[in-house]
Amino acid sequence: MRAVQQMIKPWRHVFKLDPDRELGDGELEALCLSGTDAIMVGGSSGVTYENTVDLMSRIRRYALPVALEVSDLEAAVPGFDLYMIPMVLNTPDPTWIVGHHRRAIERYGYLIPWDMLLTEGYIVLNDNSTVARLTGADTDLQAEEAAAYAQVADKLMSLPVVYLEYSGRFGEVETVRTVREAVEHSQLFYGGGITSEAEAVQMAALCDTVVVGNIIYQDLEQALLTVQAVKNTQQMHFE
Repeated sequence: MRAVQQMIKPWRHVFKLDPDRELGDGELEALCLSGTDAIMVGGSSGVTYENTVDLMSRIRRYALPVALEVSDLEAAVPGFDLYMIPMVLNTPDPTWIVGHHRRAIERYGYLIPWDMLLTEGYIVLNDNSTVARLTGADTDLQAEEAAAYAQVADKLMSLPVVYLEYSGRFGEVETVRTVREAVEHSQLFYGGGITSEAEAVQMAALCDTVVVGNIIYQDLEQALLTVQAVKNTQQMHFE
């Protein structure tokens, strides 16, 4: 197993921070010392080289892994522990599957730290989200259709991560369960709409890694409570 895959394997809880949103030093310290397994930096809009560098330098004061989810080539900042590269599987536009990736390699191939890259098979499921509008994702999926996309990532493409992205809305538990039953090898990430310990527990029971984002900027105390809620939850096992 590649070193970056070994790095993410123990991750149960991750905070996702958006460089384009304000976060005070005290709030950042609370997040970084909360016991979360890692910090992911990324966003769907307003991400620049400057605000990404600024956020990374502030996180680097703390001893925990920090990953950059690369959504804009201009914001591909050196200095992160790993770089997570999304491929949106449920879009009819190949630009978001291989197009941007090909252009990045053409432009920056000689600079790419290949041993620090990790590919995510994204399944975008909230039609009222920036990422869905940006990528033209087909979000109107039945559970079995979402699971089929997950199996494309898991079995056909052998991607290390399948990422269920509800982006601001809490997901359909039965859809997540159906995907969980279909994924055998990839690490299953869930992100979207977690606003309480109870919701964090629901998704932690079904997924390998729970990503908590928007609630950080709305109710920091609730965000912090999700850390132990996730870590204390045993995953369900499916035959």
